[in-house]
Amino acid sequence: MTGVEIFAADEQAAAPVDTDRWMRLARAVLEAEGVRGDAELSMLFVDEPAMSELNKRFLGKDGPTDVLAFPIDDDVVESGRSPDSGGPGPGSTPPEPQHVPTVLGDLVVCPAVANRNAPDHAGTYDDEIALLVVHGILHLLGMDHAEDDEARVMEQRERELLARFHT
Repeated sequence: MTGVEIFAADEQAAAPVDTDRWMRLARAVLEAEGVRGDAELSMLFVDEPAMSELNKRFLGKDGPTDVLAFPIDDDVVESGRSPDSGGPGPGSTPPEPQHVPTVLGDLVVCPAVANRNAPDHAGTYDDEIALLVVHGILHLLGMDHAEDDEARVMEQRERELLARFHT
């Protein structure tokens, strides 16, 4: 089977998570952003202690955050024979290329933080989760908001995708 594969797991009990709904949203966003062929994305919904640990370990920040995105860099595997890189010698038949899906990365969401932030941010809990899913996917696809110009572009794209796919 080809196409975008999305895995989602709810490993918390602070707030309800409809993983099927968020998987559908993720698929629609990935397709709208031009992700084609075999690709994989995992979404994990975690509690505050788990998110705090990830936030400290990977960003050096204390306490839980609402969303973390861990992109997988798609390193190109060298083929053929280059100096010291191995590969077949002269006269050999190259192996058939392996069909390996592109692993986009992992998206980790903390529903407890999302629930707390929703009234002052996106509005409802569901709106906040939708925003975090879209925001995280855009990060996985290379968008950022470190600079003001980047933030404007990313926020505009979030609004467009949410208006189109979040119901």
